[in-house]
Order: sequence, then C-alpha cells, then structure tokens
Amino acid sequence: GIDLREHGSGNVGAANTFRVLGPVPGIIVLFIDVLKGLIAVLLISRLAMGSSLSSEWVKVFCGIAAICGHNWTIFLRFKGGRGVATSTGVFLGLAWQAMLLVILVWLVIVALTRYISLGSILGAVALPILVYTLNAPLPYLFFSVLASLLVIIKHIPNIKRLIKGKENRLSFRKK
Repeated sequence: GIDLREHGSGNVGAANTFRVLGPVPGIIVLFIDVLKGLIAVLLISRLAMGSSLSSEWVKVFCGIAAICGHNWTIFLRFKGGRGVATSTGVFLGLAWQAMLLVILVWLVIVALTRYISLGSILGAVALPILVYTLNAPLPYLFFSVLASLLVIIKHIPNIKRLIKGKENRLSFRKK
C-alpha cells in the first residue's frame, strides 16, 4: 500500500488522497470524513441529551471532538488532516444552510482557480459570516469562528505556497 504521509502534501486527508491515488479513493475519503463529522453531531450528541448542558452545546462539543480527532489522531502520532471535510460534516449537522453556501463558495473558487486550498480557506472565512447571517444559535457562531481559525491555521503552509505561486493546482491528468 501507499503511505500518504510520504507522497504529495504528506497529508492524510481527501485532497491528498485525490491527488496521489485518484478521484475514486479521494471521493471515498471525502465521504467518510464528512460522515465522521455529521455522525458526531447528529448521532453521538443524541446519547448525551439527558445532560444538564443545552443540546446546542452538546452538539458543539461533539463537533470539536470529531475535528480534533481528525486533525490530531492518536493513530498517526497526533498528525492528521486539516479538518475541512470533517468540519463540513459537523456544520451540515449544525447549520446546514450555511454549510451548503460554503460548499458553493468552495466549488466556485476551485472551479475558477483549481486551488483546493484557496477554496478551503475562503470557505472557512465565509462560514462564520454565513452562520451569523442565517441567525444560527450563538454556540454555533462561536464554534464556526473556532473551526474556521483551525482550518486557516492548518493551511498556513498552503498560504505561503499560494503567495509564492508554488501551490499545486487541481489536475485530472495522470502524473
């Protein structure tokens, strides 16, 4: 097998899987990572509904756990992905209208520039604005700011490469 940490960006997420192994494995990883975030918010939070915390905060804590578990997985010595797909799943469960608009932002940016990282960064910038604009509960707004900052921080190497003009563009051609 191929260790993704030794190829492409060295990241174990969907974008590097797509880049190194191709579209089918990349889409499978994307689906699983999104599902991971969605399940954490919708299913696992239901188990904690009897707690004294509000259901909104329980969902936020479940989302935080899913994203942190993805970004700093114990199975890879605390090195994981960038949290974009898992955050997408989390926010599909928390504020689906805002997340669908973020996905639209991502699609437009990637289609225009072919930079997955730029789409992810601008989607992260758009998320808290859209969560606020669509009047989602306050815990979701706070969490959207935190999750967006995490995504942007995880993309600092990509930002540096974008500035230098050295970031890889999405390509469908075999290398």
